Amino acid sequence: MKIRIAVLVAAFAFAGAALAQTSPKVKSLNPPPQTLLLVGNSFFYFNDSMHRYLGGMVAEGMPELRGKYRATSVTISGSGLNWHDMEAYLRPGSGMASYSFTADNKVVFNKFDKPFEGVIMNDCSQCPIHPQLKELFHEFAKKHSETVVKRGAKPILFMTWAYQDMPEMTAQLAEQYTIAGNANDALVIPAGLAFARSVAKSPGLNLYNADKRHPTLAGSYLGAATIYAALYGKSPAGLKYRAELDETTAGFLKEVAWETVREYYK
Repeated sequence: MKIRIAVLVAAFAFAGAALAQTSPKVKSLNPPPQTLLLVGNSFFYFNDSMHRYLGGMVAEGMPELRGKYRATSVTISGSGLNWHDMEAYLRPGSGMASYSFTADNKVVFNKFDKPFEGVIMNDCSQCPIHPQLKELFHEFAKKHSETVVKRGAKPILFMTWAYQDMPEMTAQLAEQYTIAGNANDALVIPAGLAFARSVAKSPGLNLYNADKRHPTLAGSYLGAATIYAALYGKSPAGLKYRAELDETTAGFLKEVAWETVREYYK
């Protein structure tokens, strides 16, 4: 009986969070970006980096991108958006991805007109809702989005999740990320809402490390699945790629990601 009550309470909390949000203006990217830069902090780089799991999904689910898809992460521990120099990252010829290595360890200097087609950004876990940092979040969401557009790429915001012991953060973060996305014509990836949905549907599946903030492998995988669903408009549910997770857990998380994306963009 106690377990059933806990599940019902969690489900009610999620429903309240989902209904509290401003509707997103940008609901798809056409065409979706083939090359991505992830700019953020430890929420991205935990568990050997979220872009690793996204790459596994893309390799299987998007065969048309084979040989074209590329993703890079640039992360700073504890960073907010204002810690990052977006101009430097996207400078053609001398910024990110200006060279790479071949299989025989030779250096190739790349001649990209634009190093990336999409830039996924997240802020520090509290910044968008912290009374002293909220304005800074919106200021740099705008500044970085303008830089991204100027460099020929699409700005994308990654909605982070609530702390495990502060579920009320879900609705607050979702609202601020959606407002920022609408203000800057940026797609918002609803990873925070996916976390809340997963907790509501399966409270026993732990998405959090012991600090109640950073993701477990399951959390990173869910974040990647939500990115995949949002960027490519396809369900990851049929993908066999499951990282190091068991099949049941991976399957559940992929379903949650797709359900969340459809609900958020409906």
